Amino acid sequence: MNLIINILIGNLTLERIYILWMEMFAWETVGKKTFKSLTPELFTPTKLLAANQVLYNGFLAAGLIWTFFIDNNEWKFYISVFFLTCILIVGLYGGWTASKRILYVQALPDFLALILLHLK
Repeated sequence: MNLIINILIGNLTLERIYILWMEMFAWETVGKKTFKSLTPELFTPTKLLAANQVLYNGFLAAGLIWTFFIDNNEWKFYISVFFLTCILIVGLYGGWTASKRILYVQALPDFLALILLHLK
């Protein structure tokens, strides 16, 4: 079960890093391909807004990476639950306000990791 939890947390971490990279450094290229509902003219003037807004993904990724280096199982559990809960809230809010796809891509894997953590 630990392997499955680590794989889920690893995938969620990589997802956070990818989103951070896309919205901070590739907003005008990859961002345009990802957010097709926005008009192309919006990407240049909103570049700094996107970069500033996405910083939380970096902090969430750092928190999840931290969990791989915690030796104390109780401490690791609580830190994992905290950061996974943060991502769950982000995924639920994004699914409600932006795209239902976010529920399946972000919130569902995160929810599964939280369940497995509590079952182990």
